[in-house]
Amino acid sequence: MKIGRDEVDSIVSRLPFELTPDQVKTLDEIVADLNAERPMNRLVQGEVGCGKTVLAAVAVALTARAGRLSVLMAPTEMLADQHFKTISKLRDLLGIRAELLTSSSKGKGDVLRKAAGGGADLIVGTHALIQQGVELKNLGLVAIDEQHRFGVMQRAELIRKGTDDEGVVPNTLIMTATPIPRTLALTLYGDLDVSVIRTMPKGRAVTETRIIKPSEMARARMIIHREVKKGRQAYIIYPLVEESEKVELKAAVRMHEVYQKEVFPDLRVGLVHGRMKQEEKAAVMGKFAAGELDVLVSTTVLEVGIDQPNATVIMVEHSERFGLAQLHQLRGRVGRGKEKSQCLLAVEYPMSAVAKERLKVMVESNDGFHIAEKDMELRGTGDILGTRQSGLPLLRIANLVRDFDVLLEARREAFALVGEHPNLEGEDCAALRAEMEHNWRERFSLVDVG
Repeated sequence: MKIGRDEVDSIVSRLPFELTPDQVKTLDEIVADLNAERPMNRLVQGEVGCGKTVLAAVAVALTARAGRLSVLMAPTEMLADQHFKTISKLRDLLGIRAELLTSSSKGKGDVLRKAAGGGADLIVGTHALIQQGVELKNLGLVAIDEQHRFGVMQRAELIRKGTDDEGVVPNTLIMTATPIPRTLALTLYGDLDVSVIRTMPKGRAVTETRIIKPSEMARARMIIHREVKKGRQAYIIYPLVEESEKVELKAAVRMHEVYQKEVFPDLRVGLVHGRMKQEEKAAVMGKFAAGELDVLVSTTVLEVGIDQPNATVIMVEHSERFGLAQLHQLRGRVGRGKEKSQCLLAVEYPMSAVAKERLKVMVESNDGFHIAEKDMELRGTGDILGTRQSGLPLLRIANLVRDFDVLLEARREAFALVGEHPNLEGEDCAALRAEMEHNWRERFSLVDVG
C-alpha cells in the first residue's frame, strides 16, 4: 500500500481523544509495515484497555482507503460484539463500513455477499469467519484479537482465505494483553515484529491483587459488599458451569443461587456462562452494563470482551486452577475506570508448587510481558515451527529465558548468514541447507502464523 503521512494525520485528527506516546509509536510501525513490500506480521502487546482496538480501527481505515477489505477475528461473540460496537462509534469519523459475522448474527447472507463483493470495509467476527462458504475478496488486513484463544491452524486458515491467486498474503496484526509462550518465543526469532503499548490512558488506576485463603472468604465477601454499597459492581468467577461428581469444585450455577439467597440477599446477583444462548448472555450483560445488577457470577466467558468501568472488584474462586494468561485477562475486567480496583484470588488447598508460583507472579506484577515470560518459564515455549502452543521446545540444552543474551547473538549470526547467502547457496552452506530441507520443510508453512 502507498500511505502518506497526511493521510494518517487526517484520520488520527478525527479521533475524539489524543493517542498516547506508545500508541503513536505503534501506529507509525503499523503504517511502515503497510507501506512495505513484504506482508505485515506484527504483534501488538498491551494491557487490557490500553487502546489496541483503536489502532486496529485506524489500520482498517487506511486499508479501506487502499481499496482492500479487512477482517477482525475475536474468540467469543461477546468480544466480537464489543469490537463491533467500539468501531461503530468511530465508523463515521473514520469512514469505515463495518459488518458483524457470528454464528448467531442476523442477516448473515447479506454480510457474506458484502464480504465477497466489496460492499464492506471491515468484517468483525468469530470462528464464523473461517467457515466453509465464507469468501473474503481482496483481503488486505487480518487482525486477530486475543490470539491465544485460537489454535495455530485456525489462524492459518483465516490467513489462507485472504491469500489471492498469485500467492499474495494479507497483512496480519495480532493483538493480545498476554502473549502465549509460543508467540513470545517466535519474537526472539524475528518472525514477528513486536510493538509494546505500556502507557495507559490518563486516569487509569493500578489494580491491587491479593490471595484469599479459605479462612479469609468472609472478609473477601465483605469487601465485595462494601464496594457495591459505594455504588460499584463486582464479578465472581468460577472454573466450571456445573459441579461434577468427579471434580469437587464450586460451580457457577450453584454458587449463583448461594450468593443471591444466602450471602448477598440484599443485592442483585446475575449469572452468565458459556452454555447460555447468546441472546440470554447478551440480556444479562446488558443489565450489568446498565447498572441493573450489582454482582455478576460467571465462568471464564468473562475472560475477554467485557468493558464496565464501574466494576471495581473481581474474585476468582479456585484461582489455583487457572493459567497465568487467564488470570491476567480476568484481572483486566476491573481497573477500567478511575476508581481503585481489587483482584481477589481465592484458593483451595492442596495446590501444586506451579500453582503457587503462578499466584505469586500475579500478586507481584501487572506487567503483561513479565507475566508471559514467567508463563514461559513454567509451561515451556511450545513448538516454534509447529502447532504446539506450550511444552518443551525443540531445544535440547538452551532455555529461552535463561539464555536470552545467547539467543540474541545466535539470531544476529543467523540473520547475517542469510543476508550474505539468501538461499543458503555455496559449499559453506551445503550441510545446513540439506539439514533444513530434510527435517524442516513441513514446519516452514506454519512459521508466519504467529
